[in-house]
Amino acid sequence: MYDIENSIGFLLAKAYQRGFALFKEQLDPYGLTPPQFSLLAFLWKEDGQSQTALSQKTLIDRTTIGGLVDRLEKIGLVKRQTHPEDRRAYRVCLTGRGKELEHELCATAAEVLTLFLAPLSDDEQDNLRHLLKQIRIAPENRHETSSTQ
Repeated sequence: MYDIENSIGFLLAKAYQRGFALFKEQLDPYGLTPPQFSLLAFLWKEDGQSQTALSQKTLIDRTTIGGLVDRLEKIGLVKRQTHPEDRRAYRVCLTGRGKELEHELCATAAEVLTLFLAPLSDDEQDNLRHLLKQIRIAPENRHETSSTQ
């Protein structure tokens, strides 16, 4: 019988659901969702990125990015501007309000992360971060390494 309760996929999904719910609860007063926050966070790092660049960095498909940008634009946190080098593309730029929320929302994110990771020691948090990064960037053919390792 398959041990679902100890399955990596199941455990990752449940951890994600818990983290998403905690963060969503804190973002609700701002009218934001965690995916919208992540898009803003990428723009705080580098404003004026194209939707294609945001899609690549966030690993979110372009259609979904378009919807996220639409909603952020509707609530006045970003605006689309024509791309100076490609008239078929748009740059996504933070509005004044979008820039103003950076400090407050980043503080909120840090509080949620502290709460979410509270059961783990600092070393365990570092190890978790390291392992998740390895999984995220692993080449698709990684399964070719020995399964006896």
